Amino acid sequence: MAGKKAPNPVDVHVGNRVRMRRMMLGLSQEKLGEALGVTFQQVQKYEKGLNRIGAGRLQTIAQVLQVPVSFFYEDAPGSDASAGSFAEGSSTSYVSDLLTTSEGLELTRAFLKVEDTKLRRRIVDLVKAISEAKC
Repeated sequence: MAGKKAPNPVDVHVGNRVRMRRMMLGLSQEKLGEALGVTFQQVQKYEKGLNRIGAGRLQTIAQVLQVPVSFFYEDAPGSDASAGSFAEGSSTSYVSDLLTTSEGLELTRAFLKVEDTKLRRRIVDLVKAISEAKC
């Protein structure tokens, strides 16, 4: 009995970038699926890297999400950009990891609404203190 094959890391990365951009635009999986002529379940599979996105479909996704196709490959595993990054990952991968979660996106949107720079600094200090606390 053969086990399931793990998704290709590049497919997972591209899927994460699709999800991040979709969420940034406030677009549901259902709405993206409608624009692509596929079900929301297919969009889920694309975003998880379970199903590969063909070149033509990726071009359509890029148009719908208003980004160049290259956007989906930024910091992809095995790319020249990621090869020279730090062991913990590049700064842009931290940003994309944050923005692929609903909490991260919500936190970012709320933070950007805070205009007082001193208050922003205090918020950053608070989050750092919470993250360093031993709970």
